Amino acid sequence: MADQQESIAIAPPANVHVARVATVKHYTDSLFAFTCERPASLRFRSGEFVMIGLMNGPKPLLRAYSIASPAWAEELAFYSIKVPAGPLTSQLQNIKPGDEVLVGKKPTGTLVLDALTPGKRLFLVSTGTGIAPFASLIRDPETYERYDEVILTHTCRTSPELVYGADIVDETLADPLVGEIAVGKLRHITSLTRDAHPLQGRITRLIEDGAFFAHFGAAPFNPAEDRIMICGSVGVLNDMKEIAEARGFVEGSNNEPGTFVVERAFAG
Repeated sequence: MADQQESIAIAPPANVHVARVATVKHYTDSLFAFTCERPASLRFRSGEFVMIGLMNGPKPLLRAYSIASPAWAEELAFYSIKVPAGPLTSQLQNIKPGDEVLVGKKPTGTLVLDALTPGKRLFLVSTGTGIAPFASLIRDPETYERYDEVILTHTCRTSPELVYGADIVDETLADPLVGEIAVGKLRHITSLTRDAHPLQGRITRLIEDGAFFAHFGAAPFNPAEDRIMICGSVGVLNDMKEIAEARGFVEGSNNEPGTFVVERAFAG
């Protein structure tokens, strides 16, 4: 990383901050998380994404990453896949505490509370690293002020890929800011597509055949009271959007809130 650090120090691009890495944790051969210092001027809403990257010679190499820490946090957290041939992640997976990364100056995104109309149950439907923006939202006090129940779903292929989500939920329940209220409102529902698990299969099928709701004794989706946020693979986004719209949900945005929202920013 020495050459990259030197390049950043000499000529950081005007549209990014330079932030020092604080921690790095590798969950599997294909998943890792890291935190970095939060630039003093950076403001964001829980659930938004930002451009993250490294210098690639004289130019920055940037990709969109959901911020996995809540808006009040002093550090920025991110959760990433490792793509051996990925232009960015092939390098990013090798960062260590003390290295420097680039952080964009303009967070944005639709997985924010203001993009939804008021409701009673909030479903956060995620697959893989799509849980990252929800790691931010479940630690935001405003989420629990707006909803009576917050149901976080996380679907992965194998059991080790669920560990990050379990860690985040444990941290949330123990957090002095939101833990007490989250204990009574937050549910964490996991499913796997390859390993044996109490809920097995694609989350879309589990929702359509009712197994998902039966698993925790809940009523099916109701657009009059429920709100849905979706983040994951392109296939899941498309299928979940069809499921939501078929049940009377209306897609929302920052300009026109609705009853469900999807995120289309990916790291690679």
